[in-house]
Amino acid sequence: MKIFRGFHHPQVASACALTIGNFDGVHRGHQAMLALLNNEAQHRGVASCVLTFEPHPRDYFARVHHKPDIAPARIGTLRDKLAELARCGVQQAVVLPFNDKLASLPAQAFIDEVVVRGLGARYLLVGDDFRFGSQRAGDYAMLDAAGPAGGFEVARMMSYEVHGLRVSSTAVRAALAAGDMAEAARLLGRPYAISGHVVHGRKLGRQLGRSAASGADQDGFRTLNLRFAHWKPAASGIFAVLVHGLHDAPLPGVANLGVRPSLDPRDANGGRVLLETHCLDWPTHLGAEGGYGKIVRVELLHKLHDELKYDSLDTLTAGIARDCEDARAFFATAHAETRRQTTRDRI
Repeated sequence: MKIFRGFHHPQVASACALTIGNFDGVHRGHQAMLALLNNEAQHRGVASCVLTFEPHPRDYFARVHHKPDIAPARIGTLRDKLAELARCGVQQAVVLPFNDKLASLPAQAFIDEVVVRGLGARYLLVGDDFRFGSQRAGDYAMLDAAGPAGGFEVARMMSYEVHGLRVSSTAVRAALAAGDMAEAARLLGRPYAISGHVVHGRKLGRQLGRSAASGADQDGFRTLNLRFAHWKPAASGIFAVLVHGLHDAPLPGVANLGVRPSLDPRDANGGRVLLETHCLDWPTHLGAEGGYGKIVRVELLHKLHDELKYDSLDTLTAGIARDCEDARAFFATAHAETRRQTTRDRI
């Protein structure tokens, strides 16, 4: 998949089948829309294209109006969004900065400058609640009326439902906020995951738990740190996880997603949201420094509890050790259930 920041680039396809949206999470409803988009693009002999925005428009308006509460909790990072779009077969993704200029662009100008001249849309697929342009003045009816003059056909996809429930980013956020990782996976069509480059932290985890009876390796509770750029992740807490990208097989672990309330907010990561993951069994071939700079994907499978504030490093160490034991118990139970299911399937 080709990725562009803005559409003023010589390699942007001159004609495309287009859909527009935030696609936070790229859930099963999005996936169904993208499958239809790819099919229509193939029939027309043009590229399939997704136009998305960064930051999320509601993030922009939350900042402009000084109302942080209206900003949506972010399901995924931009990296994860683009990776899922590529997995869905999209050929081209255009990331458009949502700024003052775009926010004030009238709806008709958005059609003329972005849809027609900017991206050369021959087919435009939108959701049933799609709005665009300054003051959200544009809607499906306006697009449909503008299509003949602009040289594009317009289609609208109605809500996607699973067991009678509408699949939406809002529903995914609600599941993640409740810690219902199974429901989130059902809506997403895959386990909820966060990916990124492993970055350096304070390396405090190496000092913790060296004398602990269980849970820590020879370097304490070594962690893989991924920064979650948005300040308001849809999920937070302590999770049993699987780590992909370090070994041939995924590695079980325990992770903290959040602001780490037990630590000084002035530490090396400046109080930013981090996903800190401790692999229960660290691959010896990586060595102490072998994780840094690698791109890993961490699947959050089961929530153990919310973030806790510990009074001392000793109580923090004990808490991490308990989390490791609980994560091991989760994986042991999940493995046993998989074996039982396999046995039933064979019978």
